[in-house]
Amino acid sequence: MNRSTRRMLLNIATGVAVAATAAVVFLPAAYAAPGVVTSNVNVRSGPGTNYGVVDTVRRGTQVDVQQCQGSWCYIAKNGPDGWVSASYLSAGGSPVNPSQPGLSFDFNIGGPGGPSVNIGVGNPRPPVIAPPVVPVYSEVCFYERTRFRGESTCLESGESIRNLGDWADQISSIENPDGLQVQVCSESNFRNCRTYTTSASSLGDFDDYIVSIRVR
Repeated sequence: MNRSTRRMLLNIATGVAVAATAAVVFLPAAYAAPGVVTSNVNVRSGPGTNYGVVDTVRRGTQVDVQQCQGSWCYIAKNGPDGWVSASYLSAGGSPVNPSQPGLSFDFNIGGPGGPSVNIGVGNPRPPVIAPPVVPVYSEVCFYERTRFRGESTCLESGESIRNLGDWADQISSIENPDGLQVQVCSESNFRNCRTYTTSASSLGDFDDYIVSIRVR
């Protein structure tokens, strides 16, 4: 076999391998499973809180769940797509098991040692062993109107914003279902602050007077 023929065969084999890998990692739209968002949640660029926030999806929004990895699932919706914690999704009206969310949607992607796929109700193959569970963090949502109405932005435990920019002086209520420690401050860099450990449907004299926030 001459050199040019060997090079051509190598290129073909490499292309087939890359295409096969892509087919495993990204499910075609036909295999997407319906889900419902159960609480306002951040949409991230990757499966973990260390990835950037690309959007916020509202409670009750119907989405297409395209794949799951660890305790995170990739959703498609109106607006930017991305990853959300499976703890904030339901499948068929039932809560999703965050340790193996793919089973709730009849698929499982991202087994140990490399990607794997398990699709279909009643599939006779044994379930794929899930990778270690990623810790699920609680979150707090901040609303532009009292009684948790209007546009909102959400932060998970350990996150903070030193200057809200366009959201400065816009927050009027706080939804804090898990009793996290929330600081809302009337100045940037967490100065002149008030602390909440419960939800607050109205912020009194801090209403529309908040410039920086953090959740502990």
